[in-house]
Amino acid sequence: MSIFNDTKVAFADKSDAQLRKAYWMFKMIEQPALTSLGTSVLNFTVHNNFPLVKSIVKTTLFEQFCGGETREESMKAVKQLFKRGVGSIFDYSIEGKEDEETFDSVCQEIKDIIKFSVGNPAIPFIVFKPTAFGRIDLYEAVGNGSELTSSQKDEWARVVKRFDEVCKLCHEHSKKVMVDAEETWMQDAADHLCEEMMEKYNQEKPIVWNTIQMYRTGRLEYMQQNLQRAKEKNYFIGYKIVRGAYMEKERARAAEKGYSDPIQPTKDASDKNYNAGIDFVMQNLDKVSAFFGTHNEVSSELVMDKMKAAGLPNNHPNIYFGQLYGMSDNITFYLSDKGYNAAKYLPYGPVKDVVPYLTRRARENTSVAGQTGRELGLIKKELDRRNK
Repeated sequence: MSIFNDTKVAFADKSDAQLRKAYWMFKMIEQPALTSLGTSVLNFTVHNNFPLVKSIVKTTLFEQFCGGETREESMKAVKQLFKRGVGSIFDYSIEGKEDEETFDSVCQEIKDIIKFSVGNPAIPFIVFKPTAFGRIDLYEAVGNGSELTSSQKDEWARVVKRFDEVCKLCHEHSKKVMVDAEETWMQDAADHLCEEMMEKYNQEKPIVWNTIQMYRTGRLEYMQQNLQRAKEKNYFIGYKIVRGAYMEKERARAAEKGYSDPIQPTKDASDKNYNAGIDFVMQNLDKVSAFFGTHNEVSSELVMDKMKAAGLPNNHPNIYFGQLYGMSDNITFYLSDKGYNAAKYLPYGPVKDVVPYLTRRARENTSVAGQTGRELGLIKKELDRRNK
């Protein structure tokens, strides 16, 4: 029996009405055909400014998975989470735009988040996606070592500048910043940028944290190589360790272009690789800090067991656990209740601009085996408990 099944703790902040609405929504997401059709229609209608659809989205998907349309609006969720000992990680979830004006605007928003969160322990991390600061095709070209045109060189210099401005500001204010991982074909360039930023700003402690997707092949070897580099260059490493979220897209592209599938062959292989990542961190805590981003109960419990075996306190400063807002509350609130460092990714942004994030999240929920069923089972268990 899982230790993470105390629904009274998990849903202490939710009313019966909120739970029933969440149950209905996860029930809809559970149907792959409905999710596929619904997300296409949703993107079309919201982007064409159908007010009724926007209103429905805001009170359903958006309310479940997002903090609000602005930082200020999201502070209600931040304060509520922190009352329970859970931190919040503002995730400005604008996706799918590729113009310089948007890149500059998002970079400014991230810098504003940093200033907004200074001195607030309820917001322990800043986060951004590499493609929020530059085009995915440009990352791919840089990572491949392609010869860049002069305009591409200028464009890449602006990407590096945005990275550096954010990491420098975090260093000045002693705020930790996580760089999300994305598709494999752009990741080499993002990794190299993260390594440069770590070398520059992690001399005293881990300010810059890269994200490692353990459903990929070769990631354990990458972490080992980076550890060697960190020892030689004398800096600390921060990693967010996740399984990954682009499996179907990655496999389809590898088949189409005729290169080796970069994803682990089976779910079991991914799980073993994730657990090997846990081992790597636990064996190198003097140099490596980790944020274990996972909705997997077995992995979460494994980290806890290894901490206990090593005699580490639950709130060890080098170990964090994280889940997405609106999901796996049974894990998050159990961890915080026991004094572990727990945090929620808290997306926010205008409803219209966040819809691509929301529809991607709905698709991921549908494709992750058992995830939606688990959420439904926990909600039903809590409603039954309350109505006895």
